[in-house]
Amino acid sequence: MKGLMQQALGDDWEKLPPSLQAHYHQGNTSDIGHMNIDYPGFMQPYFSLLHLFGALVNRRGRQLPTVVEKSMRGERQHWRRTIRYPNGKVSRFNSFWVAAGDKQVIEFVNPIIGLQMAIQLEDGQLHYHGVKFVVKLGSRLLPIPECLIFGHTEIVEVATDARHFAMDYRVNHPLFGQLFRYWGKFETVRE
Repeated sequence: MKGLMQQALGDDWEKLPPSLQAHYHQGNTSDIGHMNIDYPGFMQPYFSLLHLFGALVNRRGRQLPTVVEKSMRGERQHWRRTIRYPNGKVSRFNSFWVAAGDKQVIEFVNPIIGLQMAIQLEDGQLHYHGVKFVVKLGSRLLPIPECLIFGHTEIVEVATDARHFAMDYRVNHPLFGQLFRYWGKFETVRE
């Protein structure tokens, strides 16, 4: 059986560098590395509220030890992120991904709220572009434009060598500019 990203990318899967193929391997994997998290101070109350709903992290930091455990359960790929701060505090951010057809995936931060993203391979780099937020009501997905909730999401993942990759996640609002960014470098270990 093909993994979620292999299904979403189709023939482009074979063009992915080895470290990105390992990152999206169908089996159980862990990405181990360091993460940077930044956002404007005025967004703190908003991120604290979003974090209560399971979305993103609500604490800034640099070179934070981070582990992202991934596993498949049925048609869902589960992501469990653990971020450790210098003072010993730990932040967790869990989500699950599902295929959305036509080179798109939805990342759900809880059973109801998700972000639908289009995926594109450009020069060996994996690019995600936010399409819309969705609210799952039974079997229906209610669309919500990105700009009404947050801003436009973009993610770029780049192989830095055969075993490591870098990722950069940004949210930009048309009026307020960059509202959130997290980025880091990782190595994927298969379990």
